[in-house]
Amino acid sequence: MKPTLPLRLAPVLLLVLPAAAPAAAFDSSRDDVRAFIEEMEQKNGLERAWVEELVAGAEFQQRIIDLVSRPAERTRRWHEYRRHFLTHERIEAGVRFWVEHRERLAAAERESGVAQHVIVGILGVETFYGRITGNFRVLDALSTLAFDYPPRSPFFRSELEQFLLLAREEAVAPLSVRGSYAGAMGYPQFMPSSYRAYAVDGDGDGRRDLWTSWDDVIASVANYLARHGWRAGEPIVTPAELWYPDADGLVAGSIVTDETVQSLRGKALLFETTLDEDAPAAFIAVAGEEGPELRVGFRNFAVITRYNRSVMYALAVNDLGRAIEARLPLPAGEPS
Repeated sequence: MKPTLPLRLAPVLLLVLPAAAPAAAFDSSRDDVRAFIEEMEQKNGLERAWVEELVAGAEFQQRIIDLVSRPAERTRRWHEYRRHFLTHERIEAGVRFWVEHRERLAAAERESGVAQHVIVGILGVETFYGRITGNFRVLDALSTLAFDYPPRSPFFRSELEQFLLLAREEAVAPLSVRGSYAGAMGYPQFMPSSYRAYAVDGDGDGRRDLWTSWDDVIASVANYLARHGWRAGEPIVTPAELWYPDADGLVAGSIVTDETVQSLRGKALLFETTLDEDAPAAFIAVAGEEGPELRVGFRNFAVITRYNRSVMYALAVNDLGRAIEARLPLPAGEPS
């Protein structure tokens, strides 16, 4: 399925059509909606009439609330989650992607230090290499969550603001852009704030295009991870086992590297690493098909979780990337 591409028109030229379902549209007379519109004008200099038209064109969707309340990381066990992403079809698609973009991926690793398999793994998990980019209008998703999802309304209100600023800066038509139920966009599924902060022009055409330029996408994912503290050449995660089953003091599930190599070994965890004893580390235990699977995640593992705050996500990205890397053919001309 080819992803829907945004129309790149200057926002001031957009003609906003009336909402198809007026009952689901956002009322600009609501106190919170009105306050947002006023802030966009006063804080960011956005034309009030333009923001009002966009808000009037946004539609509330209960489906978005339902989905954001039950993400897959919370409803699936690890072995189910992993099986969803490490399919033969996705691995083969990843091999084709890596071969096609081998030079750009290698350049991204040289420039940023970020391992190629992690970039490829992220793009495979996020959108199946551009096949699945989301069918929700980003304006609807962000407006629904900003104004009618109290648990995280401040975050999504900020993302809605960032989306409008992105539309102004990158000449993206905000009524046309489609993405995930949480408002993530493009092949790498960047939230608007991440797009503005970390997207880069990888192909040198003067634009940061995360919908059609794979060079921009690859460079932007690498830049995101590098800016969040990626350490070139350091390990990501390693298998572990307990010296004895009733070890005290081990708490699994955190995405924060709040232990060290030494402290985890002192709590009866056995694992291999070339990192120093004082290197940050985290104990990971996930539900495998045959019982708990134990890992130790290091600093670069924590960096991957900055892309998605989930232990299972970071494990799937690494595992998928490694599975694809193992299937890569040798470059042309290289001896076997």
